[in-house]
Amino acid sequence: MERISNSEVPEGLIRAMLQVQGYIDNTGLGKRMIELMQTRVSQMNGCAYCLDMHSKEAIDAGESIQRLILVSAWREAPYYSPQERAVLEYAEILTKLEEGLDLNAIHVELRKYFTKPEIAHLTLAIAQINSWNRLVKSFGTVAGSYKVQSEKSKV
Repeated sequence: MERISNSEVPEGLIRAMLQVQGYIDNTGLGKRMIELMQTRVSQMNGCAYCLDMHSKEAIDAGESIQRLILVSAWREAPYYSPQERAVLEYAEILTKLEEGLDLNAIHVELRKYFTKPEIAHLTLAIAQINSWNRLVKSFGTVAGSYKVQSEKSKV
């Protein structure tokens, strides 16, 4: 049920979120990897609209259906690289934010694949999808209508 329509969301709120999203999109982190992470976080948060969006964006970025279907069971599936596994684990840790959390081990693992600035960008990307999930779920945005706008999808 839609509780706050797109036209009722304050323009400044959307502008601020899109500005952060634009920054993330230009950090150089791989789109396919980020879309996979965003799909996983959206699964964890039960955000249907974001799952619809990020699964479509991931496929447009070259992601396989098989990997998208199994991302919720990434630990048991053989389809993910060590770098992707580190990203997915980090995303799950930051999404859950359990009390007494020790981030040292995951940062050691992330440093095998990313620089500290890249980890900072990845952290922002994870925080951003969690923010989007919470806004969209709260507003009751209905899933199913999202259309990819990339150059690839226009061909």
